[in-house]
Amino acid sequence: MRYKVNLKKTDEGYSVWVLGLPGCWSQGKTEAEALENIKDAIEAYLETVEELTKDKESRYVEVTNA
Repeated sequence: MRYKVNLKKTDEGYSVWVLGLPGCWSQGKTEAEALENIKDAIEAYLETVEELTKDKESRYVEVTNA
């Protein structure tokens, strides 16, 4: 799965966040490190969402890009 992320150069390196996942962000000293770190953040975010919703009635829908 692919996620669009935004990067911002900072005094400490790079901040990176996922537009479609509120509160999902990370950072790194280099752009490559920040992009690698956001992968872990996305996985942790999705695991947390799954855990918080495991007893809830849910449905899946498929969306395709136009």
